Amino acid sequence: MLTRRRRWTVAAAVLAAAALAPALALHAAFRHDLTQAAARAASGSRVLDTRCGPIEVQEAGAGLPLLMIHGSGGGHDQGMDFARPLTQHGIRVIAVSRFGYLRTPRPADASPEAQADAHVCVLDALGLPRAAVLGASAGAPSALQAAIGHPERVSALVLVVPIVHKPGAVAGSAPPVSDAQDARLLRLLGSDLLVWSALHLARDTFFAQVLATPPALIHAADARERARAHAMAEHVLPVSLRAAGLADDTRLGKGLQPYPLERIRAPTLAISARDDGFGTFAGAQYIASRIPAARFIDYDTGGHLLIGHGEEVRAEIVAWLRAHDGQ
Repeated sequence: MLTRRRRWTVAAAVLAAAALAPALALHAAFRHDLTQAAARAASGSRVLDTRCGPIEVQEAGAGLPLLMIHGSGGGHDQGMDFARPLTQHGIRVIAVSRFGYLRTPRPADASPEAQADAHVCVLDALGLPRAAVLGASAGAPSALQAAIGHPERVSALVLVVPIVHKPGAVAGSAPPVSDAQDARLLRLLGSDLLVWSALHLARDTFFAQVLATPPALIHAADARERARAHAMAEHVLPVSLRAAGLADDTRLGKGLQPYPLERIRAPTLAISARDDGFGTFAGAQYIASRIPAARFIDYDTGGHLLIGHGEEVRAEIVAWLRAHDGQ
């Protein structure tokens, strides 16, 4: 027979095992999801050996070439998530991973100007004399620099919820993100476990704070738009493979510089929503007023993800690219 002390020891061990089991199950679920996310992020891409160094790209479709420049927290996968539907309309999408994202290393000079040069290196490696360029969110500065510094290579320019400079005299469309908020976001986005936990325990907060989109819009959207929003959130993982690029984008966002927009000759389409929590509406409106051949499409709602306007935005982009093919 067990002594009383022995019974207490066994009972304590059983209780400890019962308490540990859920933690082990959660850890196993996290490891499984992270492995799946890493496999997805590596799927479909290749690394080009360019004169600017190795650059990861994913290609789909045939027809008008479009260089897809992703936003913060992205990579070739985020770019292709957005642009793949365009391939159904005679567009060849070339989605890149910017410096410090996934399999594109971060060089010593990771400025938008250097990244713009790298975009041209991708075109050179693919044998493309010209292409349209689409810059989304934090991908906009290098897209703009490509049009400014390499006008002969950019046939058309599309800027979707662009993170861009605007003069202080131009009223903002959202409160600026504070240094404290940036620090909290970088801590969150510096850990796969924290991001995974946020997606499971506080997804609405993730939508609001990280993706700058009102969660109520996502809940009220149709099934296709909801799926797009959830995919955008989930495809931030593995964030550890995007950390260097994320840090650069955060610094860039705090020190946006004015560009000589009047030098841009590429027909330019800018798109944003008034309720974008990152305040891209005011910047997009401003640059469209300064670029000679530009059009601005504005929405009252949609947030940074332009929820509720996915199909319309894609249709506008297709129409713009077709209208300016060969210019």
